[in-house]
Amino acid sequence: QVQLLESGGGLVQPGGSLRLSCAASGTIFSINAMGWYRQAPGKERELVARFISGGTTNYADSVKGRFTIYRDNAKNTVYLQMNSQKAEHTYEYYCYADLRESVRYDTYNYWGQGTHVTVSS
Repeated sequence: QVQLLESGGGLVQPGGSLRLSCAASGTIFSINAMGWYRQAPGKERELVARFISGGTTNYADSVKGRFTIYRDNAKNTVYLQMNSQKAEHTYEYYCYADLRESVRYDTYNYWGQGTHVTVSS
């Protein structure tokens, strides 16, 4: 069974940096897309950054120039380097992966449990 394990969340000061990690484990035939979403209290979950097939990346406009997503394909792991954090807020960051477990099946979306990131002075 596929699992996504997130780490790296915590407290960061405005303007500071933090790196999130997400490792996919289990039976994985191929990964179609993998990346990060986030959700503020009482708000909708939104895309932050992701890789899609071919290595293309997508970023939310709000994080362009400040956040960078990168990956280690051999470890089925993606990272989110978050620099220049903006003024105080709290988000729950969720790793996701659209992947194929076997040649017999199509792709399916998986989600991590989430990791908190709080920006505060």
